[in-house]
Amino acid sequence: MEREKEVTIYDLAERLNLSIATISRALKNDPVVNPKTKKRILELAQKMGYRTNYFAKNLRTRRTNTIGVIIPRLNSYFMSTVIAGMESVANKAGYNLIISQSAESFEKEINSARTMFNNRVDGLLVSLAYESNNLDHFKAFLEKKIPVIFFDRTEDQQSFTNIVLDNRKAGYDATAHLISQGCRRIVHITANTMRNVYIDRMRGYQEALRDAHIPFDEQLVLKGNLSMEFGHAAADQVLALPTRPDGIFAANDNCAVSCMLRLKQAGIQIPRDIAVVGFNNDPVSVVVEPNLTTIDYPGYEMGELAASHLISHLSGSQLLQKTKTILLHHELLVRKSSQRS
Repeated sequence: MEREKEVTIYDLAERLNLSIATISRALKNDPVVNPKTKKRILELAQKMGYRTNYFAKNLRTRRTNTIGVIIPRLNSYFMSTVIAGMESVANKAGYNLIISQSAESFEKEINSARTMFNNRVDGLLVSLAYESNNLDHFKAFLEKKIPVIFFDRTEDQQSFTNIVLDNRKAGYDATAHLISQGCRRIVHITANTMRNVYIDRMRGYQEALRDAHIPFDEQLVLKGNLSMEFGHAAADQVLALPTRPDGIFAANDNCAVSCMLRLKQAGIQIPRDIAVVGFNNDPVSVVVEPNLTTIDYPGYEMGELAASHLISHLSGSQLLQKTKTILLHHELLVRKSSQRS
């Protein structure tokens, strides 16, 4: 099927018997054009199906006004709040987002980065996949001076800016809270410890134990993908331990909640038998009974900060080159799942 010919500003100029310059200014909402003339032009443009040729415009300006975003999973409440924060800032500044998910695959992350580069995004915001083991696929952006910011899941490096939560302190606070409630055998449910977020939460957990003179026990660290299915499996592992734990600190809320449900099915009373703390402050944390104590992770704020920082750099600020790590603060939200005293 033959495609219909695109309507151009020349067609509009001919129909209205106006100059091409007047048509162009009206379409750009230039105030020098008479309002009545502008109204006639815009009405005809809409009627004839005129579309701005962004491709040609981008070639002239060397800007696409798009920001690429690569995230591990779209079906994450935390990531959805991050994207909402990014979109709010980007749209106000005249940018659009192109979003891609790696599905926790290193190979897909590489392909996404290549696609973003080939689509000439002005900048890139990235949260790394579980499987990512190097940043070589972002070197092309560095060479072309295209700004890249890593958020949440990052690498320890000096070439790009990282925006992260103070996960070590958050892990410490979650564990210290359980200790304050009388817990002495605390399970930590975590994920791939290649990623900074889980490494740092584990460090916080270990430091809180050390400060309370509680020996670290490797058997009490359960590693998986932090899915709801793994939460059930982790609960079964907890129940199978020779000495039952009295506390659980899970590295995300979905996993914590599914673990709680499985423990309750087995007759465990929460928090009397086992106190539980999650992470992220997902909506599920206030649906489960008892409500889940959790770490409030400011996703929307992280998204706003990442987008505004990137756009500031695109606008000429040198701040991005000077700032390598930005730390966000958290809040421990104490609810009934951990209150034993």
